[in-house]
Amino acid sequence: MVAASYLGIRTPIAYKWRKEVKRSKEYGMNFAYGGTGVLDTLANQPNMTTQIDFFQRLVEQKVYGKQDLDNSVGLISVAGNDYATYLARNTHNLQKLGDFTKKIMDQLEINIDRIRGLGVKRIAVTLIEPMGCIPLQAASSSYSNCTQALNLGSKFHNQMLNQSLQNLNAKDNSTVFITLDLYDAFFSALNKFTTHAPAGSLGLKPCCEGKEMGKYYCGSVDESGAKLYTICENPNLSFFWDTLHPSQNGWHSIFSSLRSSLHKLTT
Repeated sequence: MVAASYLGIRTPIAYKWRKEVKRSKEYGMNFAYGGTGVLDTLANQPNMTTQIDFFQRLVEQKVYGKQDLDNSVGLISVAGNDYATYLARNTHNLQKLGDFTKKIMDQLEINIDRIRGLGVKRIAVTLIEPMGCIPLQAASSSYSNCTQALNLGSKFHNQMLNQSLQNLNAKDNSTVFITLDLYDAFFSALNKFTTHAPAGSLGLKPCCEGKEMGKYYCGSVDESGAKLYTICENPNLSFFWDTLHPSQNGWHSIFSSLRSSLHKLTT
C-alpha cells in the first residue's frame, strides 16, 4: 500500500488473512474488498457497513484495545465503485447523479461516525478523484480530454464530504476527521505527467486495454487462452494501467503530491 510506505510503516494485513499472519495486529488491518463501495456495487463483496462490522467484531474481541485505538489512524478511501455502479446501471445518465451523491453521503456519514464511536481518534477520508479523467470516460474523446460533467460530479461529492466532516467534528468540537485531497493531487500529478513526461507517454490512454472497447478489457482471454487485450511497450511511460486504475507510476506521482497531507495523519 503506497500510503503505508509514505508513512514509514508496513502494509496492513488484509482482514481475510488476519489469522494466518502473526504480525497482523502490530501493523494494523485493511478491511477493504476490491470493487466495493459505501453502498452495494456490482462486486459481490461486503460493502463498507459490513467491513465496519468486521472491525467492530475485533474491537469487541479485544484484538484491538483502547491503547491500540488511541494510537491508530483510520484511512477511508471509498465511493469510486459506487459511481461506477451507478453509471453502469443508468447507462451513463447523469441527470440524477446529484441525488445519488446525497444517498452515498447519508450512509457514509453514518459509517465514519461509527468508526469514531469504536474508538479511533484520527480518521482521514479521501476526496474522490476527477472521475471524468478515468480512461473509461476519456475514451469518448480518444483520450484527449477529461469528461467535465463527471468532474463536476466529483467536485459536488467532495463539497458534500467536506461539509459532512465539518459537521461531525463540530458535534464534539474535535478534529478527528480530516480529508486527503485526492482530487487536486490527481490533477496535479496528471498535469505534471503530461507536461513533463518524455515522448511516448500515454497521458489519459491506458497501458492495458481490450482489443475491442466495451467488449473486452485488460486481462480478457478467449476459450483457448489467447489474449484479447494489448499492453503498451513501456508501462513506465503510462499514468493509467487499465481503463479504471492508475499504473504504479501514476500512483507514485499522485502520492508524491499527497506527501505533506499524509504526514498530517501522524501529527
